[in-house]
Amino acid sequence: MTRLDAELGISLRSVDRAIESMVKFDKDIPRSSMLAQHVLQLIRSGGKRIRPLLVIVGSRFGPSAEEKDTMRLAAAAELIHAASLIHDDIIDDSSVRRGEPALHVKLGIHDALHVGNYMSARVVELITEYSAERERFAYDLSSLVTTQLCLGEYQQLSHLYNYEVHIEDYLEKSRNKTAQLMASCLKIGALSGGAKNDISELLYSFGEKLGMAFQIRDDILDFTQSAEKLGKPAGSDLRKGQVTLPVLFALEQEELASRIRSIGPDTPKAQVDAVVTLIQQSDALRQSELISEQYLDEAQHVIRQLESYPAHRDLTVLLNYLSGREH
Repeated sequence: MTRLDAELGISLRSVDRAIESMVKFDKDIPRSSMLAQHVLQLIRSGGKRIRPLLVIVGSRFGPSAEEKDTMRLAAAAELIHAASLIHDDIIDDSSVRRGEPALHVKLGIHDALHVGNYMSARVVELITEYSAERERFAYDLSSLVTTQLCLGEYQQLSHLYNYEVHIEDYLEKSRNKTAQLMASCLKIGALSGGAKNDISELLYSFGEKLGMAFQIRDDILDFTQSAEKLGKPAGSDLRKGQVTLPVLFALEQEELASRIRSIGPDTPKAQVDAVVTLIQQSDALRQSELISEQYLDEAQHVIRQLESYPAHRDLTVLLNYLSGREH
């Protein structure tokens, strides 16, 4: 599969430099401090940089994008995402991130939370400064730090092993945790480039639909990909009590429902493995794929509304890549 940054004609090295500069030139923390070093290590641990790429693509829909400003916002987007992953790993009790020990395993929960909170707070400050300097409403990213992202994480935590949740609850959680940040990255990029409000709103709509499809596909992959690709056993979400869309569809099948509902924090691994196999063999994964395809079709409809902009081709690249349609 072609790298997303190459398909979009974006230099990841430039993105990484912008992210690191936010830490290295932070006047409030010495570059040699443990806090700065831990943030830099986290940033250098890898990742596809999807959120920064979304910001840059969004900026291409405006007439006056300045690379420095766009990169600054792109870097902020990655810091928000990285901070949310720290909290995610703690909530999910995940010990591994990108093949390495998760930050809370390395530092302890208290220190890991301190790093995540610093990153989030720094983004709020930077976005506020950016908005004030240019008299633009660029608050979308910073508001997500304290509202939708936190709400999504809380919803995920409160729904653990709760087999009574509805599909609407799952979709709302996915929108808060994943889709709205992706949508806001496109929108704030567009605003930074001077795009019209109606265009930035269309890009937000595209990003939200793409983000929903992306999250559903990720939940499907938890059941379908090999442990080597996932970096964890298949069905890990279910083992940790996360009731994802495939599980919700499987719960609608009488022969599976009682088996799924019997799973709790102390259920033996062999019993969970057996249920995972049954879900894999059921129609639940195909039903989930159909919901994902529906969101992708809606995202494609938005692309058609933006065909007068050359950058609409970048949206097609994003859709194909993040949906797994690229071969």
